[in-house]
Order: sequence, then structure tokens, then C-alpha cells
Amino acid sequence: MAALSIAFEAPDNYRGYTPSQHRPIDLVHLAKQTSGDKALELEVLHTFARQARSCMNELACGKADIVTQAAHKLKGAALAIGAFNVSSAAEKVENRAGDAAGIIQLGNAITEAENFINTLSRS
Repeated sequence: MAALSIAFEAPDNYRGYTPSQHRPIDLVHLAKQTSGDKALELEVLHTFARQARSCMNELACGKADIVTQAAHKLKGAALAIGAFNVSSAAEKVENRAGDAAGIIQLGNAITEAENFINTLSRS
């Protein structure tokens, strides 16, 4: 049993690299969050996509307090499912609510995540 666990441990030169983190959704992170339940993963992803769309509508209002709240909510939801690009972009918008370029970047990250989710759903 010990040999088996050693075989699956990260090597010393691993340094935290996770190929899954280069996708719009880190599927390894998501699997950990859902205990590997594939049906739950899809449900969580679709819920996130709906929430992200709702937040984007709030971001479009232009009111700084609403933009900040929506970005914060989106950042937390994205972190929970492993949408790290969305989370990073949302954090930038949260910190600078009036930055139109940041909102565009966030919209692009959301679109990329949604497209990825749609691809997973078709599989």
C-alpha cells in the first residue's frame, strides 16, 4: 500500500504545476469540491454559468457599489468551482469598479468558462 501511495505523490520538482489549471475550469479542483460526483459537477457548473450571466447584467449597470458586490460574488463562486481566470478578473473589477477594460476582460473570461462548460455538457 505504501508503494502505491508513493507512486501517486507529486515529484519533488512538481512545484504546484497542475495542467488542469490552464483550462477555463480546473477540473481537478472541481472534482475535489464535488467528491468526484460527475452529475453534481455538471449541476454546479450550470449553476455557476447562470450566476455569472446574472452578475454580468449587474456589472453593466455602472453603479460602483453594485459592480463591486457583483464582482465579489462572482469571484467567490469562481474560486469555488476552479474558474481561476474568472476569479482573477472579478477581483480586478472588485478593486477598480469603474474600469471598463477590466469588465471586458471579466466578460471574456466568463464567456470562455461558459463555452468550456457547454463543451463538457455535450460530452
